[in-house]
Amino acid sequence: MLRFLDTARALRGVERSVRLLHVFLGASAAILVAGAFVLGWVLSGAIRHQAVEDARTSLTEYVDGVLRPDLVRQGRVAIAPGLTSRIRAQLAARGDIVTVKVWRADGTLAWTNRDPGRIGRRFEVDDKLGDAIAGDRAVAGIDALDQEENAVEARLGFSKLLEVYTPIDANGRVIGAYEIYADPARIERFIGARMHMLWAVVAGVFAVLSAALALLVRGASSRMRRQTEVLRRRSQELLEAYEMLEIRSLETIETLNATVDAKDPYTAGHSQRVQRIALAIARELGLERRRLDALRHGALFHDIGKLRVPDAILMKPAKLSPDELDVIKRHPADGAKIVEKLEVLRPAVPLIRHHHERWDGAGYPDGLAADAIPLEAAIVGLSDAWDAMTTDRPYHRALTLEEAVEEIRAGRGSQFAPQVVDAFFAALAHAPEELSAPEQQALAS
Repeated sequence: MLRFLDTARALRGVERSVRLLHVFLGASAAILVAGAFVLGWVLSGAIRHQAVEDARTSLTEYVDGVLRPDLVRQGRVAIAPGLTSRIRAQLAARGDIVTVKVWRADGTLAWTNRDPGRIGRRFEVDDKLGDAIAGDRAVAGIDALDQEENAVEARLGFSKLLEVYTPIDANGRVIGAYEIYADPARIERFIGARMHMLWAVVAGVFAVLSAALALLVRGASSRMRRQTEVLRRRSQELLEAYEMLEIRSLETIETLNATVDAKDPYTAGHSQRVQRIALAIARELGLERRRLDALRHGALFHDIGKLRVPDAILMKPAKLSPDELDVIKRHPADGAKIVEKLEVLRPAVPLIRHHHERWDGAGYPDGLAADAIPLEAAIVGLSDAWDAMTTDRPYHRALTLEEAVEEIRAGRGSQFAPQVVDAFFAALAHAPEELSAPEQQALAS
């Protein structure tokens, strides 16, 4: 039985491991997907930032190379209401430059290629332009157009532009800033192409990782399922072998029990009669099936412990001596030890051990009293006593039905449990044939 239980535990362990593998696979897949999105998002941001920075550097160097010779003089930004068409053509030649504004540090617009009527006017310096001038740092980004500030560019049909704000340095100090608006189409195409390639690579890598993980888990799961099937077959074989062993063991116990009855011709069939009487009483008490099964075995094997009683004592026709009586009184405990090793009979052990206890506590082997005595043991005790009263024995004759009934009634609340006595009389009224001794059944027929 222990091997069967170990196999069953191992089977449950393998099945639990398979479930955990599937949970692990699902959790790992979720983590991989989340990791792919996070990594893709981070790398996408890095690509976009680098592309904007590269465009800012390129635009700033180009515009500075075209405009600085004419607008930066003697360490300051000069206001130029008009520049040559050559300079305008150079700016337009790049292809992506839309608007260029050159600012002085005090917020005066020194030059612009669009709406030159604004040149020479002073504006409030804030936001990105202010950062470029006051913070001496370049700022760039692709943004949607502010319709009020960038109305000129919006009329050209742009919805967003690459905006670059770069400080103009001279002799180590900021003297103004370039504000450059450029068409972002080329840079966005570049970013889009890189993003597609990036996401394709990320998706491919994580798909390969997920597939490899799935294959590993599938292989482990398959091996575990094969082990589960082997364990299941082994478990079934062990269970069948154990059930067969139980059947054989029960048959052996029944044979030994029959040997006890066969030792004394006066007690032949005693165990079967006690079983029949006990079940009739139990039905009156409404015992559930599980308890009836224990009672059936306990009643049948209640005297199995007499196997350890010498025949000279067991079949002695005269009165037993005190020492011989002590030997007889050991048979309930001996019987319990005999059957406790067999699992199917384990629920019957208390019945066998305590069927000679008395309601008043004067019984044996443990001197239990009242409700401390298991109900089923009390049923077996009364059934055993009734059969002993109503059958001939070497040391006494069988009592008549009236005499035996009076003995039972007199023992209510002293030898026998009151509720068991009441159930006995109910059974006697409902099914007297089940409680009759062989001699009484013969007379009745």
